[in-house]
Amino acid sequence: MKIVDIRATTVAVPLEAPLRHSNGAHWGRFVRTIVEVEADNGLVGLGEMGGGGEGAAAAFRGLLDYLAGHDPFQLEALRFKIANPTASLYNNRTQLLAALEFACLDLIGQHLGVPVHDLLGGKIRESVPFASYLFFRYQGEEAPEVRTPDQLVEHARALKRAHGFTVHKLKGGVFPPDYELECYRALAAAFPGDRLRYDPNAVLSMAEGLRFGRAIEDLDNDYLEDPVLGLEGLRLIRERVNVPLATNTVVVNFEQLAANVLRRGADVVLLDTTFWGGIRPCVKAAAVCETFQLGVAVHSSGELGVQLATMLHLGAVLPNLTYAADAHYHHLVDDVITGGKLAYRDGRIAVPDGPGLGVRLDRERLDRYAELYRELGGYPYDRDPGRPGWYAQVPNERFADPEAGP
Repeated sequence: MKIVDIRATTVAVPLEAPLRHSNGAHWGRFVRTIVEVEADNGLVGLGEMGGGGEGAAAAFRGLLDYLAGHDPFQLEALRFKIANPTASLYNNRTQLLAALEFACLDLIGQHLGVPVHDLLGGKIRESVPFASYLFFRYQGEEAPEVRTPDQLVEHARALKRAHGFTVHKLKGGVFPPDYELECYRALAAAFPGDRLRYDPNAVLSMAEGLRFGRAIEDLDNDYLEDPVLGLEGLRLIRERVNVPLATNTVVVNFEQLAANVLRRGADVVLLDTTFWGGIRPCVKAAAVCETFQLGVAVHSSGELGVQLATMLHLGAVLPNLTYAADAHYHHLVDDVITGGKLAYRDGRIAVPDGPGLGVRLDRERLDRYAELYRELGGYPYDRDPGRPGWYAQVPNERFADPEAGP
């Protein structure tokens, strides 16, 4: 089996409402590039990549010369062809590699007639639990804004009714820390017995991180995620706060993982199939975490059904996955895969069992959302459409005014 073609299509799939985060916003849509890797036996493997609101189709097309004639089974050779660690100092292709690895694993699974989780050692769970990823958000066409504690609680309550979530993650760093603390404690009061996690994307100062961490020690926290930037900053918070710390920003490769093992700053590593360069590196990293008693969770960088499938296959095979996964998925209004969005049941999504990734493209949906991308274009992920001229700093001191409204 040899690769003969790489096709890439950038799509814009609408969200229920624009989602706000510490660095800017998702402007009412996810911009994702869907990759199709065709082999000489007629099989087509699927991959997916984001890009901060921008398309990446041209970058994938430019890699065909690297990979024409490559055997999809040769995954280690693929890694060095695309993302040689020293060459990547000049041209970092880690996320491109991830999408191509997804597609090659999809090809291998289809060729052998087995699901990807069988290629990774076999699944040990039939479904993966997820948290209700909560955002402050602007008003959508049919979705209300989320800005106040009451609005946040009602939003979480609606998601719990619809999907059965028992873990709630608040994406913070938008409003002043004391205000977001009020919101977070409102969630805890509204859902006794449920687990909580808070992620301000590392924009708090050391003083604010310490104050926030100490103020939530009495709650049922899974972890406090990236309150400040850097492993050393996390270590200082961890020494003084009785809440587990997690990261998805400063442990995204094996050198950083080694540094965290030797001088621990994070108790939980959030593994992202894109940030780490594929599913297989995440499996390797999880094994290191198991050895050194670090917790693992599955991170979400914003996904459609193809990348969600990679997250599900990863979650299916990790024995030390003791935390619910993150997903932006329930904020989407549709998907590009056959049958539309995968369903949550009791806060979980079933692991696909079809050959390869177990999902296929719906051509009508793909074309529709490719046309929407051509119409709307991309957007700057690190800007907020409701705050012209604003940009984030780390640590941040220019938070949004919760009294200002949308």
